[in-house]
Amino acid sequence: MLPLALKAVISGLLIVIVSEIGRKLPAVGALVASLPLVSVLGMILLWNARPDAENMAIHAEATFWYVLPSLPMFLIIPALLRHGTSFWIALIAGCAITVVLYLAMMQIGPRFGLKL
Repeated sequence: MLPLALKAVISGLLIVIVSEIGRKLPAVGALVASLPLVSVLGMILLWNARPDAENMAIHAEATFWYVLPSLPMFLIIPALLRHGTSFWIALIAGCAITVVLYLAMMQIGPRFGLKL
């Protein structure tokens, strides 16, 4: 139970740090948020739980391919906000498009030999 609680605390701290930096320095907050901290932490925890090189290689490669469908969200949200759309609608639209792109990646990726 303690390892799970520790994971939760570390994850929460990352979110708080990013939001506090972003409140004062939005561009620096964005930089910190864009760092693959969660992915690296996840890989470390996965390796500790199951030190298997092939499993880790599959995980890291799949992470790369799943990042790609999330990128348009970070262009759609600011575009909608700048055109007067409310934050919540812009956020929902960005998330919805991301879900659609994830589903498309899951369908199309394996056809090109991607292990997703």
